Amino acid sequence: MVTKASGAVCGECGGRTYVIERRGDLAHARVCTCSVRCELCDGRGYAYETREETFSAKVGPKRYEVLVPCVCQHRAKQMAHFNEVGLPGVMAHASFENYQPAVPAQGMALNTARNFAYTFNKTGANKGFILSGPVGTGKTHLLGATLKHLVLEVGMQARYVEISLLYATIRRGFQEGKSGGEIIGPLSEVEVLAIDELGKGRGSQFEMETLDELIARRYNAGRTTLFATNYSLEPERRGTRAAAPSGYRTTEDSKTAAREGELLRERVGERIYSRLCEMCSFVELPKETPDQRRMRQELDMRPGPPPGGMRSGR
Repeated sequence: MVTKASGAVCGECGGRTYVIERRGDLAHARVCTCSVRCELCDGRGYAYETREETFSAKVGPKRYEVLVPCVCQHRAKQMAHFNEVGLPGVMAHASFENYQPAVPAQGMALNTARNFAYTFNKTGANKGFILSGPVGTGKTHLLGATLKHLVLEVGMQARYVEISLLYATIRRGFQEGKSGGEIIGPLSEVEVLAIDELGKGRGSQFEMETLDELIARRYNAGRTTLFATNYSLEPERRGTRAAAPSGYRTTEDSKTAAREGELLRERVGERIYSRLCEMCSFVELPKETPDQRRMRQELDMRPGPPPGGMRSGR
């Protein structure tokens, strides 16, 4: 944590030297006003670093100074990487600290995401996680908090994508003469990828093939992938279930399946689901988990006390 010369922590950035804010529909990182001019290098971008090395046994260890990029340059690079993540602007202030679990399962989801972020191995394999649960339960919040930490504190490169928007982007690319591979390629190679709304869509052959290619390429390369979905991870339910999709399904088929309450494996197919089992730890939020957005709205709609601070006894 960086503090001002007076020893006080900056009230705007909390000592991190950067600020995350909403800019349009995306979250954007910028240097905090307290650190616009770096105190270490005085804005030059380079600073001297003292090193020690033994050039000969007779002379012994010798200390010398070399000019190296200042930490502010590393910070600038990490902020540039963050601004390429594509995190939604509504998640600009998402953090582990301001995620408030309402049920034990949400506490488990918080611990899973936080432990993943704080123990991430930059040089080894990292098993991702998948968060499943109803809308408004903070799944995207935890994805955003995780990516923030990895990019700005650990120095990783990451991307966020909402799956239906990815499909739409590829379709627009076709109209511009681009192939799906040109768009999927960078997502396949980024160090950490977060895929939100997994299972969303019409279940068309195009969507299934796109998702299969993206996950297969990341699986084969051993890259870390995080997911969030509204579909259940339960291995089985009572009653007869529809077979997992293997290709194209009509819109009516999708609507019927949705009414029956599909599982994630039925939305993405057995091939993809099997790979998810190896790539990720599973965390399921029960269907009774409260919708936090709805709760805030209902609290805002509650009538306040009448003038004078006294409520009527009637």
